[in-house]
Amino acid sequence: MKYLKLFLLFLLGTVLQNCRDEDAVKWNGKKCAVVLTYDDALDEHLDYVVPSLDKLNLKGTFYVIGSSDCLSGRRVEWQAAAASGHELGNHTLMHPCKNKPKRKKQLPPEKDLNNYTLKKVIDEIEYTNAILNKMDGKSERTFAFPCGQKKVNDTLFYNYVKDDFEGARGVKRDMKSITEINLDDINAYGMKGHSGTEMKKLVDEAIENKELLVFLFHGVGGGSPLNVEITAHQELLDYLSFKEEDIWVAPMVDVAKYVKEQL
Repeated sequence: MKYLKLFLLFLLGTVLQNCRDEDAVKWNGKKCAVVLTYDDALDEHLDYVVPSLDKLNLKGTFYVIGSSDCLSGRRVEWQAAAASGHELGNHTLMHPCKNKPKRKKQLPPEKDLNNYTLKKVIDEIEYTNAILNKMDGKSERTFAFPCGQKKVNDTLFYNYVKDDFEGARGVKRDMKSITEINLDDINAYGMKGHSGTEMKKLVDEAIENKELLVFLFHGVGGGSPLNVEITAHQELLDYLSFKEEDIWVAPMVDVAKYVKEQL
């Protein structure tokens, strides 16, 4: 009886260890995944973010606006970023959002999603894909909803272009396990004025729960009212590098493809 109890305890320990090992490899051999996303193709992304990421061998996703002056004016630098492993994601041609009565600064008519037809939004997304393909030569990428808005009138427009993308990033603040992720509306945590400590706390939560954490940045050290300080951003990057044994940091396109393979 004594030996039977010892055997059963050994067997239980083996099962629990196997379960822990299985969890540990769910995210490409790591405990969790983190995706760093940067919206709107800002000068600060090329001036600071790309060099900071490259220095630590971290790769991110830049959701660029097809009509952005920064995209066209600094084309060679964006091409170099893509060549080094960063993703150029589609954030539409004009970044249309819906004007609302409470909006402090009303958008011009050409950027008001209320004035769009379904055909117009589809055409502009496809045109932006063509621009990006010409820049980086890639056909696989992801999409990000401008202002998190998904409908033209009452129609979910992404349904008409989803075959062109590996996934689409939304704006809802949440983390999901690999089997719970909706690739048509991937959750993300928008950053505005957050400290390094606050962002690292999110990383720790992702590690503990073995989930996907997506950061959504606009300005880093300027460039947007939705801004985080350079020091806070660098503190996050340093922490991700320090925790590299636990965290898979990759562009959204790579993570979305990996999720598809696991489902």
